[in-house]
Amino acid sequence: MKAIELIGDIDDQHRLHAQVPNELPAGQVRLIVFLPGEDEAGGIWAHGIAAEWSAELQDPREDIYTLDDGRPVNARR
Repeated sequence: MKAIELIGDIDDQHRLHAQVPNELPAGQVRLIVFLPGEDEAGGIWAHGIAAEWSAELQDPREDIYTLDDGRPVNARR
């Protein structure tokens, strides 16, 4: 048995989505799902927040800061 690693997403309808290499033949496969640990979940959490807040983040009224606000971190003091 040959094993390859793929990264996939589970949607709200509990369906798994993953892109497989073109050279893999069509047919049934056996899947083992590894859930992210506490340290690995940061990216997943951020992705979830972005999906939940996408409408609010696209609202121009939320753009309260511009590039002219503040100073660069490496600016002289």
